[in-house]
Amino acid sequence: MKTIYKVAMMAIALAIGASLPAIAQIQNGMNFTTDFPFYAQNVKLPAGSYRITQQDIDDNKLLLIESIDGKYSAFIDVIPTQAAEPHAQTDVTFHKYGDVDYLNRIWIEGQTYGMKVEPTKAEKKAAVAASAAEHTLTGKKR
Repeated sequence: MKTIYKVAMMAIALAIGASLPAIAQIQNGMNFTTDFPFYAQNVKLPAGSYRITQQDIDDNKLLLIESIDGKYSAFIDVIPTQAAEPHAQTDVTFHKYGDVDYLNRIWIEGQTYGMKVEPTKAEKKAAVAASAAEHTLTGKKR
């Protein structure tokens, strides 16, 4: 009985471990364009066109967001998240408090896994003062 239990536990651990690399991966990156400035964690980025890429396939919790012209960039910490159904389109979601936008979530078309951007102290403070107005921009897989 102990042997069966050990084998079952090892099989479960192996299945979970094997699925982790697939969680929240942006294999070829994505692009999007904003007409407003926004915060990507602690970095304020101006309106413009951006690409989001995963720099290290083994680290699915760190993404690079950079302007297409290469002038602006930031590394952002993300939390893998999951939807019940594959996402219909590639998009980025923002939370807006007053006149300040914060990058909140990233989804890739056809994937059930996405990424939620870790909120900063400033965003948490803004969330206490007011509720977020959520809005989404469509992106494009690369």
